[in-house]
Amino acid sequence: MLNDISRLVKPLRFQIITGPTGSGKTRLLHALQTGGAQVLDLEELARHRSSVLGRIPGVPQPSQKNFDTLVWDALRQFDPQQTVFVEAESKKVGNVSVPETLIDTMRASECVDLSLPLQARVELLMEDYAFFAQDPEQFCNRLTTLIEARGKVVIDQWQLLVRSGHIRQVVQELLSQHYDPTYARSVERNFRCWPDALKVELKDHHAASLQALAKQLVAQTAQIPA
Repeated sequence: MLNDISRLVKPLRFQIITGPTGSGKTRLLHALQTGGAQVLDLEELARHRSSVLGRIPGVPQPSQKNFDTLVWDALRQFDPQQTVFVEAESKKVGNVSVPETLIDTMRASECVDLSLPLQARVELLMEDYAFFAQDPEQFCNRLTTLIEARGKVVIDQWQLLVRSGHIRQVVQELLSQHYDPTYARSVERNFRCWPDALKVELKDHHAASLQALAKQLVAQTAQIPA
């Protein structure tokens, strides 16, 4: 299976969607797919949103073997003459690992760097992680996984804010104090073409804006030159 994944990856050209947490990378992938582009959605295949808080309640992840099979099945359907859009990921998406050949190829591929204003990112995450607002104690429990990174005093304060209904404030502080600096270090270290990425900016996370950007990216990058 893994050898065949290596064979399938070799002729493909990937365009990596980078951008900080909440910038709309996954939604952009969906808009690209709706617009007819080739998309590899690793988070969808892994049933995980690829962060410390990314586990989806009530949705089990596939086994490593099943994940590899899902990746293989997606790769074998792509046309090598067309770009494949994929979100920048870590080696692990939750509990499953991205096949080594695939992650190595992704890290050497051209990038599109997506940005979105901070308040719009907060609103997007409040929509995508609505289950945390509906179950504050679950959010508090998940925040404990960040104690080693942020310290107990900070996590205790965030949990207090969550329990008092100030979830948006916690989300904004999570972005500015934890996710943004962590992501910046990771993408700079792991994606070699990121410094030369095509910079694109969304003014909001509405569907029309995402569809317009997707159309622009397909026109600019989807067709491989002869």
